[in-house]
Amino acid sequence: MTASSAAAPALDAPRPVRPGDELDADRLAPFLAGAVAGWDDVRAGDLAVRQFGDGFSNLTYLVEAPGGRELVLRRPPHGARGGNAHDVAREYRLLAALRPVYARAPAPLALCEDDAVLGAPFYAMERVRGVVLRGRPGEPVPPPAALAALADRWVDELAALHALDWRALGAAGVGRPEGYVGRQVAGWTRRWQAARTAPVPAVDAAAAWLAAEPPAEPADAAARAAVLHNDYKYDNFVLDPDALAAGRPTVRAVLDWEMATVGDPLMDLGAALAYWLEPGDPPALRALGLGLTAAPGSPRRAELVAAYASTTSRDVSAAAWYYVFGVFRLAVIAQQIYARHLAGHAPDPRFAGLGAVVAALGTVAERTMRTGRVGA
Repeated sequence: MTASSAAAPALDAPRPVRPGDELDADRLAPFLAGAVAGWDDVRAGDLAVRQFGDGFSNLTYLVEAPGGRELVLRRPPHGARGGNAHDVAREYRLLAALRPVYARAPAPLALCEDDAVLGAPFYAMERVRGVVLRGRPGEPVPPPAALAALADRWVDELAALHALDWRALGAAGVGRPEGYVGRQVAGWTRRWQAARTAPVPAVDAAAAWLAAEPPAEPADAAARAAVLHNDYKYDNFVLDPDALAAGRPTVRAVLDWEMATVGDPLMDLGAALAYWLEPGDPPALRALGLGLTAAPGSPRRAELVAAYASTTSRDVSAAAWYYVFGVFRLAVIAQQIYARHLAGHAPDPRFAGLGAVVAALGTVAERTMRTGRVGA
């Protein structure tokens, strides 16, 4: 694929705002004028707002103003019940701590915690232009060599993040390394029980197995701890378009830090593997837009685990347990969104199929518990 190829993936672009997700420009403009450098002359009529509509969690918008000014705005979805995943103030503060030591974290610009402005807290950050591979049906797929190289970047970026000194970030209050694994299993089990709308025995079984068979926590849990992204997947990468077209993908930014924390880095690996589909995985999971990793050239999950171990020198002998946790956690996230959809709080039609996705994730967890392998 060349830079001029008609099949090259396009730069990531927003779409018109979905009905019900509109922003109040009359309230937003005064805030931006007072809080964002270089936006002091902006008025409501100057703002053009569009939406990045592929995410399943926090709402993300592109806000443009005359003179080529642009920023990205993030706010919780309507009907969200709180928690770290929708705590945009927490995400903003983590980005502020992370940006000086990890250049691929977008620069945060301003935080608003006053619900009177847009009905919920929100923050603004820089826009990083580039290609985001979302795996939509009909979108061009990079050739096998480019996908193989991109998988190498996947491992490299995850290893680089986990190599950061989390204490030096000033983010020590973001997470507690000791007991992290147990708290995560218990917390996600409670979320599953609260969001469940129909029996899914395989997901129930995964929750019970995770609680009964946890990996031993090392005595030096704090020393082993790392900054975790917790939503690490291709559609959170912004790629350099020219480098991708040349078959040498490079990452300009890593997006969506809403669930980032400090803890066991293998939990981050397991969560990331849950997003990595293989050809033998249930077809329903492609509804999540993750099928790109099953295309020719992409390695299998077991190869990613081996590459991560080689790069970081970490013990990955319990990779299957961490993968089951990642799959279970993804099932809970999908179920939470599906429950909001059934309650009328999340009308996006994509969410209607998430019940089948939850069942398919239960099947994957069940298979992994039986085989002890992270591969399909």
